Amino acid sequence: MNLIFNFALFHIGWLACVVGAATQMSLLGSTIAVLLIAVHLFRVANFRAELYLVLAAIIIGFLWETLLLSQQWLAYAGVSLGSNLAPYWLVIMWALFATTINVSMAWMKNRWLLAVVMGAIFGPMAFIAGEKLGAVEFLDNQRALIALSCGWAILMPLILWVAEKINGFSQIEGETQ
Repeated sequence: MNLIFNFALFHIGWLACVVGAATQMSLLGSTIAVLLIAVHLFRVANFRAELYLVLAAIIIGFLWETLLLSQQWLAYAGVSLGSNLAPYWLVIMWALFATTINVSMAWMKNRWLLAVVMGAIFGPMAFIAGEKLGAVEFLDNQRALIALSCGWAILMPLILWVAEKINGFSQIEGETQ
């Protein structure tokens, strides 16, 4: 799959989810993102392994975002204060993120320190962009940014590791990546 195409699809889906949430049209933004995920899944050589990675990212993302909400360091558009469950549009963004791991972010595999640093920097930057667009609000700016930086320093290598394991299991089963 073309790296630029994958990179572009991710950013279009990210923007659709964020702007959709910020404008109370999260269903529309999420639908666009799900369609882009489907396009990705039908273009990859190993559909099953890629689907497992997307599902793993959904679980990891749901747990992480729910943890963040429970600390009340931030609030997401369309989620009432006191609700501790991650919004569906944000979980879909995690699925969308997973579609980049074996394609446009494959260069980062086995570069664990780089993954930690990139996660610590660019994870929070995505949230800052989301805040500027109105999809997230920092209720405790300092704690939220520290949590996001530390969290993404762990989550980025974790997702890469999960992808490596899923791809390895898939190759054992005789499928090609």
